[in-house]
Amino acid sequence: ITQPNPLEIQRQREARKRALARKRAKEQMQPRTPEPVEGREHIHVQTERYLEEISDRIIEVDTECQTDAFLDRPPTPLFIPAKTGKDVATQIEEGELFDFDIEVKPILEVLIGKTVERALLEVMEEEELAQLWAHQRAYAELRNAELAEVQRLEEQDRRYREEKERRKRQHMQMLQKQKETTEKIAARAFAQHYLADLIPSVFNNLRESGFFYDPIERDIETEFLPWLMTEVEETLERKVLGRTMLDSKL
Repeated sequence: ITQPNPLEIQRQREARKRALARKRAKEQMQPRTPEPVEGREHIHVQTERYLEEISDRIIEVDTECQTDAFLDRPPTPLFIPAKTGKDVATQIEEGELFDFDIEVKPILEVLIGKTVERALLEVMEEEELAQLWAHQRAYAELRNAELAEVQRLEEQDRRYREEKERRKRQHMQMLQKQKETTEKIAARAFAQHYLADLIPSVFNNLRESGFFYDPIERDIETEFLPWLMTEVEETLERKVLGRTMLDSKL
């Protein structure tokens, strides 16, 4: 069993790579239909003047027709034009008109030159494509890095804004609490100062109005004195009645 030649295998791989690169380059150079917008899709439509129904299976119909029998037609004779002019002949020896070894050299030179030129162009095209892909990768990496940096800066700015808003709210709450505390202290001091003179005067007015009294004295005035006056009046009425009756008898 013969071992495969490594150089031949390498050449075949390089040839396949070049063919794939040419195919990709041709596909990229061909104009393409732009991608459909969101919510739509491309479909194949007929642009001919008359519409034609397209289906996987052609519709077939069987028909029959009866005709009368006819005789076979004889074959048409071949057309042979009339001979005109004169017949002339000449003798050409071998090598008088064309020498392959001499005439093939320019053709081979052109073919070889065109082949080498095409090969060089393909190699240059592959190198240019490789450089373009490298530039695109570098640009994509740089763009991704810039996008990541922009996102990081946006996130940092967002955190700064949130921290600033949070500290502003805390400061406003602290000022509000200080204001409320100051107002409470001022209100308390004003109430104490106002009530310092108000309470004695209120108590004096209530005392003068009789809201503050001695329970024993109040009990004597409301319970004992009315009872005593009632008893005195009854006693006086009995005395007056007794004297009246005595005077009437005398």
